[in-house]
Amino acid sequence: MVIARVRLTDYHLPLTIYRFLNPMKYHHHFIVKAPLAEVAAFHNRSASMGAITPPPVIVRVHRAPPLLAEGDEMAFTMWLGPLPIHWLARIEQVTPISFVDRQMQGPFTKWVHRHTFMPIDDTTTAVIDDVEGIPSEQWFWRLVGLGMWVNLPVLFAYRGWQTRRLLENK
Repeated sequence: MVIARVRLTDYHLPLTIYRFLNPMKYHHHFIVKAPLAEVAAFHNRSASMGAITPPPVIVRVHRAPPLLAEGDEMAFTMWLGPLPIHWLARIEQVTPISFVDRQMQGPFTKWVHRHTFMPIDDTTTAVIDDVEGIPSEQWFWRLVGLGMWVNLPVLFAYRGWQTRRLLENK
């Protein structure tokens, strides 16, 4: 009796699957009428995350220092309705005008979010967000991650609006 050997290369995944093996990229920017130092300080506070997260998403921070610095970690749960999404992010590459939060644990295989703050003049700052992500290989978390990804425009539009509201109306 001969048993055929099956190689992974004998099966071809649909092209749509291959595109999720490469990082997805998202870019967003907005202008806030506040000085660079004030905008950067706002985004360096761990409490700001909950303040700029749109309803109906609820964020509960479990562990994070009040002011985020190089190497700090922030553990939190995002509730999307009844679904808890546990996340651990590490703060990296901190400069006076930028920092990166990198997902260490969470729904994505890779999630890297670069926050950049560029002064336009003494009282106006551009906030630039660049996100790179790869969905999880687990089918459930892949679906959750892709659902989150397609909603990034809504999330970042709200964050821009709320950041302007909080910093411009002081």
